[in-house]
Amino acid sequence: MTLTVIQVKNFKASSKTYRKYDGNGLYVEVTPKGQKYWRYKYHFAGKEKRISLDVFPTVSLKEARLARDKARLKLSNDVDPSAVRKAKQEYDVAMNEHSFAAIALEWHTKLLTNKAPSHAKRVWRGIEKNFLPVMGDKPISMITASHIRTALELIEQRGALETARRSLQYCSRIFRYAIAKGYCEKDPTIGLKDSLAPPVVTHFPSIIEPKKIGELLREIDAYDSPITRYAMYTGVYTFVQPANIRMAEWSEFNIEKKEWKIPAEKMKLRRAHIVPLATQMITLLKELKMLTSNSIYLFPSIRSRSRPMSENTINAAFRRMGYTKDEMTCHGFRHMASTLLNEEGKWNPDAIERQLAHVDKNKIRAVYDRSSHLAERKRMMQAWADTLDNLAHPNNVVHLPASETG
Repeated sequence: MTLTVIQVKNFKASSKTYRKYDGNGLYVEVTPKGQKYWRYKYHFAGKEKRISLDVFPTVSLKEARLARDKARLKLSNDVDPSAVRKAKQEYDVAMNEHSFAAIALEWHTKLLTNKAPSHAKRVWRGIEKNFLPVMGDKPISMITASHIRTALELIEQRGALETARRSLQYCSRIFRYAIAKGYCEKDPTIGLKDSLAPPVVTHFPSIIEPKKIGELLREIDAYDSPITRYAMYTGVYTFVQPANIRMAEWSEFNIEKKEWKIPAEKMKLRRAHIVPLATQMITLLKELKMLTSNSIYLFPSIRSRSRPMSENTINAAFRRMGYTKDEMTCHGFRHMASTLLNEEGKWNPDAIERQLAHVDKNKIRAVYDRSSHLAERKRMMQAWADTLDNLAHPNNVVHLPASETG
């Protein structure tokens, strides 16, 4: 005999759970707390099984019967309703917990913690902008090369060819992480590199003609803001990254050893970087100390001594000096030094690369280079500073004693 809605409503709680059957395997289970659960009992492959059809009155008697009939239809097709439900539950978990967005965030959180914060932030911003709108909500195991290619094409349409190449690399790293964690079985980025348009190689605007370098140095020497002037000289003498200049702290400098040791947390690759200091740079530091010794920073902000100068200060100075953004930038000091030092042919290219903090991917060789090139780098940095002085004042050359040039 089938149940009625009134009967189901009137079933009362008892000291023990009891069941009332409706027919064809459907029954309502009443708990001691008065909760009423719809269940469907069936047999599959010789075994008795049950699945839950939710709770009354959230699911009505009519709706429970419809759910039962759908389950019976699956059985008639030799499909286990319980297996179907389990697969759906796993899919829902994948949709929510194993989506590309969730796994990308997990990868970023776990594996980029040893990178500079600015680098980690830039990587996530790229993922968020370039991949999440296209496939962020898709289970990572269901993403195909076509999804990724669509995202890459949108990047290429902006003309950001180098960004597309770099984005593909990060996407591949996310999939390799997902494979290692068991979230998916293959990396759909494989083979996509050949579909990318080759990036146009460009360099940061820089001045590399010796005569024009001399003119630039004389312009810097005449600049009316002493702290900004010293910051530009630091850039040209040391050719470190612009961020390292503005974030430089007095505690990082060893005047006696003539070294600037930039801590790992300030470097893009999270490896400490030693910058040998020429005699000219030591003189600069002593003069600068009289201006900014009341700050932890060599180049504090004009608004607060507790903050470093703005990231736009040096480039703004170039604009005031009459150089456009297509002629010279703070980053151009690095290209200037790299070009001239390599053209001289006097220095080991590996020593130049090491001084630019371009790290060898071979860790064993990198450790060897770090020690073997330091002496050469000290000589190179002094020679570089002397070259700059000669270019700035060609008619007033000062030759330093050998003991000073090291």
